[in-house]
Amino acid sequence: MRFKSDKRWLPSILMIIVCCLLASWQLTGAGAHQKIAQIESEEGSGCTSIMVGRLASVDGSVITCHTCDGNYRQWVNIVPHRQNKPGSTNKLYDGKLHTETPDDMRRVILKGEIPEVAESYAFLNTAYPALNEKGLAIGETTIEGRPELYNPEGMFMIEELERVMLERCQTAREAIKLAGELVKQYGYGDYGECLTIADGKEVWQFEIFGAGPLEKGAVWAAVRIPDDHVGISANIPRIAEINLNDPDHYLASDNVFELAREMGWYSPEKDKPFKFWKAYSGRKPFAIREYFVFNELAPSLKLDFKAEELPFSIKPDKKVSVRDILKLYRETYEGTEFDQSRNLLVKKRNSEEMIKSPVASNWLARDWINLINTLKPGTIEPQRTIAIMGCSYATVIQIKGWLPPAVGAVCWFAFDNPALSPRIPIFAGTTELPPGFEICAQHRYREDSAAWMFRRTNRLAGLRWGENRQIMEQTIKEFEEKGFSELSQIEKKALEIMNSKTPEKEPFSLNQYLTKYTGDFARAALQKYRELYELFWTRYARGI
Repeated sequence: MRFKSDKRWLPSILMIIVCCLLASWQLTGAGAHQKIAQIESEEGSGCTSIMVGRLASVDGSVITCHTCDGNYRQWVNIVPHRQNKPGSTNKLYDGKLHTETPDDMRRVILKGEIPEVAESYAFLNTAYPALNEKGLAIGETTIEGRPELYNPEGMFMIEELERVMLERCQTAREAIKLAGELVKQYGYGDYGECLTIADGKEVWQFEIFGAGPLEKGAVWAAVRIPDDHVGISANIPRIAEINLNDPDHYLASDNVFELAREMGWYSPEKDKPFKFWKAYSGRKPFAIREYFVFNELAPSLKLDFKAEELPFSIKPDKKVSVRDILKLYRETYEGTEFDQSRNLLVKKRNSEEMIKSPVASNWLARDWINLINTLKPGTIEPQRTIAIMGCSYATVIQIKGWLPPAVGAVCWFAFDNPALSPRIPIFAGTTELPPGFEICAQHRYREDSAAWMFRRTNRLAGLRWGENRQIMEQTIKEFEEKGFSELSQIEKKALEIMNSKTPEKEPFSLNQYLTKYTGDFARAALQKYRELYELFWTRYARGI
């Protein structure tokens, strides 16, 4: 059977396959003790972290971000501030990335214990811990590195390293130095990882690998993003040259040069200058996500997608806002040369005009892309978009260094696909989240899970994206405008509470006020997505 070049075959084929789409979106990711699935090894399909220095943002905020893309736990809670007894220990685990609730210890392994400190800060406990009460924030992406570096005997998994950093540190520099000391003493047992670590003044890109099978330590480097620049990590090592004579901008482990030389990955005579990514990865240090974000923010640079290397960071053509970053996290490259859906055209009803099919989107599952391309080779060119259906949760964290951290540091949090779910503001001073936030949606369907409230609505919306995108995009816009329009008033009221000379007469303490606002915002979003879920089921009750 042959198909005509005008693609008029697509409507019937797509209508046949779309009925199966609810079951088709697979959450790519890792098993309990292996974070990098085969597809990620081939294409870098994990997380995306964008960083913005304070002089690159419109209001002076420092920004770091994270999309937790893959089959990772979605439950989230806030671990309270605590005083620790002398002689107590801090237990380190492997396997907590795949638990269903905070008290689920199935398949969790105790890796070891380290001495506890006198005081531990409260923090937002996402799968990869994100923000503490002092305004220290962390994003994450898995970056693989050379397989020879992996050593499972090390005590620290990356998520546990992040947790301890947030429990004990107030600034990005403190966190980097602590991490270096801990992995040197206790070992690093994870794959290559990048942490994007921010406080109210600066943001750093920290890349770490194991030190090989003969040593439980680690090799790492950290580079400060220039204050007027934007950086990105998207599952590929990117740190290049490091100048350890400039500790204000560069930090690294003691073995950073020697280990590469011993392993034959670097020759001081031949390989000048030393490049961290080239020594410890050897892989091209960027792909589509890095290129797209940099090209969107600095088109004047005329970056070349076919180049060997991109700049480590870029100065944007104009200063960026948090909402600009949120927009980037909704990107599927629609309307660009990388648009996967550009050929999914059908005839408009009762017309010869060709339009995009209402069932077309840039989130078609791999099996359907393979099917369509088998029937008509070249119809869809797969791309790794920034927003994906397989996202567990997403954070965009802004830190206003001129405000008290309790209100000046806020995590704009979303469950599931960040292009389809609203952002919920969680302040550093928020102390509790709605109960449904503590239930993961990766194990089974549960109506008491907040993550499921968003996921089920998003999947139904994707069945006929062409018809549903307007209501979804409008809903996201309304919640975003609500959050940002109310933010200045929240900050003002928080300062009034903090500076009150009669705090006993205030109806709420600072933490109570921020916790109530976050809770009310979250409950409004959940209710709206319940309504949308019911709308879409009613719309498709008789078929698609």
